[in-house]
Amino acid sequence: MRKNLLYIEDNKEIGAWVSEDLTERGYHVIWLTSGEGAIGHMESADLVILDIMLPGLDGFSIGQRLKKEFPKTPILLLSARTSIDDKLQGLHFADDYVTKPFHPDELAARVEVLLRRFGKISPPLIQLAHISIHLDQNLIVDSRLNVEIILTAKQFQIFTYLLRHPNQILTKEQIYEAVWGSPYMEGDKTLMVHIRHLREKIEKNPSQPQIIETIRGIGYRVKQ
Repeated sequence: MRKNLLYIEDNKEIGAWVSEDLTERGYHVIWLTSGEGAIGHMESADLVILDIMLPGLDGFSIGQRLKKEFPKTPILLLSARTSIDDKLQGLHFADDYVTKPFHPDELAARVEVLLRRFGKISPPLIQLAHISIHLDQNLIVDSRLNVEIILTAKQFQIFTYLLRHPNQILTKEQIYEAVWGSPYMEGDKTLMVHIRHLREKIEKNPSQPQIIETIRGIGYRVKQ
């Protein structure tokens, strides 16, 4: 069942791409350009994404009112302000705070964490071939032997990044920049080496991988 996100953002450009991205990730997004009428959507909202800089009442005032009337609905604040005072003021009522500019993967991850923390979604269990992935526990199990598969931190980050984009072909540049946080340099073999070692741990036959596919000349994909 799709989760309902109430998104309050007056910037048309930012609002459009965030709404589109979250919709593509399977959420139903109600986008408002001001806090007017927000209270009427709260009964059906599973989570609120709230920008601080709004026309009329600012995000602090709106968020405090929403939280007071619907304390069990998580609120995620967005702001271009970086001062610690603003963050502390926001966190008096909000459940998380993201500073602009942000990557859509970061926003989606924080939304998922809040939905899980507030019991809006069940912890995900992914079954791929012979392995079970318990994302809430950072646990991967070989179901043939019922033993845990131990990955390094980088291997786990690569694998979970692929899992968060099921059936999507991800370029080497996308994966590298998401995991290492720095630009990919053409010819760098670091990602390829990590993928090889990852396959040695999770694939039945690493030379003929069934879980992490290589898309020649582009990158990799995990099919679900």
